[in-house]
Amino acid sequence: MSTTLQSAFFCLILLQSTIFTALSYDDFEPPDDEWESATATYIKEANGSIIVEGACGYGDLHKATYGRYGTGLSTILFNRGSSCGACFEVRCIDHIKWCLPGSPAVVVTVTDFCAPNYGLASDYGGWCNFPRQHFEMSEDAFTEIAVKSADLIPIQYRRVECERDGGMKFTVTGNANLYQVLITNVGLDGEVTGVKIKGSRTGWIPMARNWGQLWQCNIDLKGQSLSFEVTTSSGKSVTSYNVAPRNWQFDQTFEGKQIYNY
Repeated sequence: MSTTLQSAFFCLILLQSTIFTALSYDDFEPPDDEWESATATYIKEANGSIIVEGACGYGDLHKATYGRYGTGLSTILFNRGSSCGACFEVRCIDHIKWCLPGSPAVVVTVTDFCAPNYGLASDYGGWCNFPRQHFEMSEDAFTEIAVKSADLIPIQYRRVECERDGGMKFTVTGNANLYQVLITNVGLDGEVTGVKIKGSRTGWIPMARNWGQLWQCNIDLKGQSLSFEVTTSSGKSVTSYNVAPRNWQFDQTFEGKQIYNY
């Protein structure tokens, strides 16, 4: 391939968001416990928490318990939404003015996508431009590792297990023609990569990712008790039988089993 063609191909990668989605965090995932370098900013919202719904589909982030310690990720880390629910340990490093003494760490949950802004330089406003690795954290989480007056800080991050209270939660939404289930409060690796649903009169039905951690199918399940099988990115699966009774209604939330590392 000539130098001209190589340059054109590289520009196409930078301009086409559909090509961005071919890359995933798994392609760049470091070995267990190895810290990776990135940068971080924070979202300025009321009460130090992320209030907006975010690209993961969690709705009320406070109800999902993710608001105070939530984060958005840049394209290369967001992995087309499959990183939603994952937990990262983050610490501020190598900045005497901005980092808190001792480089304390905080654990955050992925709740949003930090969109690129190619109208700005990647080191001045375009912090989520491809291929930068960047965290857009809640204010509460950010101020546990850096001073509030900081702007862009250098950080290190690593994947960690998610510690959740109680079981996984399944919120049934949609309508008679399109059944959707939002899955929250997922322990262990936090990332849901596969979901199956079963009515009391059906077999197991694979669900498709709608966006973030909202999953869907078009099978009529009204009047049937619902069971769920959830698989996470570690390959572990857990089955919760009959978590929703036959008289379930849309917009109700039900609690199932949790996934553990054993």
